[in-house]
Amino acid sequence: MTRDGVLGRPTTQRSGEAGPELGALRRASGAIVVFAKAPRAGLVKTRMSPPFSAERAAELYLHLLDDVLAATAEFARALHLEAVVTLHPPDAARELAARAPPSFRIVGQRGRDLGERMTWAAAEAAAMGAERVLLRGSDSPVLGGDLVESALAGLESADVVISPDQGGGYGLIGMRRPAPGLFAHAMSTTSVLEDTQANAHALGLSTSLVAPSFDLDSALDLRHLAEAREAGEAVLCPRLVGYLDENDLWP
Repeated sequence: MTRDGVLGRPTTQRSGEAGPELGALRRASGAIVVFAKAPRAGLVKTRMSPPFSAERAAELYLHLLDDVLAATAEFARALHLEAVVTLHPPDAARELAARAPPSFRIVGQRGRDLGERMTWAAAEAAAMGAERVLLRGSDSPVLGGDLVESALAGLESADVVISPDQGGGYGLIGMRRPAPGLFAHAMSTTSVLEDTQANAHALGLSTSLVAPSFDLDSALDLRHLAEAREAGEAVLCPRLVGYLDENDLWP
């Protein structure tokens, strides 16, 4: 987890483009929930200021969020999942609804901290009928449909499935059912993954890991995106890449 209210820290991942091939795994009921913040200066990507201004960091996040929502909408369509975005602050829902794909259901985040908000989001999705719930962040630009499909497949044999990162957190977590207490630990640490796994085991839940992902938390993390672009793996974030090109923001 990161203090921006999104999942994970930077690492690398080979990621596929969304497309019809994702339909191999079908779900009668499930949800993929994107954790997002209103793209406002001083509220998002604070670790990118400096070197960027708060306004520049918010613009970058806006393009990143647009890409993440577009990709997630396609994953949800192909895998028969409900697409949900849970937003902070809650009063920004109308602001996001004006730009999010129409397939998304938008709800405000609830809870005193990120752990409580994640717990509530999973419970809310389950209450709406989801038999499998995936939570993902809004700053993983190349987290692909193949990883989402792998997480769903992993939930056939494990209660909790996690896509880890090299900073000790994770970019996506899936659950068979809500698990109060799973996220009852500090989130802005390098032991988030270990703490979540420990809580799962204490609750009697089995866990499994799938492929890693990377997040954009600081300006230096853009080097991971540059590497992904060079390898032809940045197809899911054309708006962000175009913005970085236009403003010469690559490290």
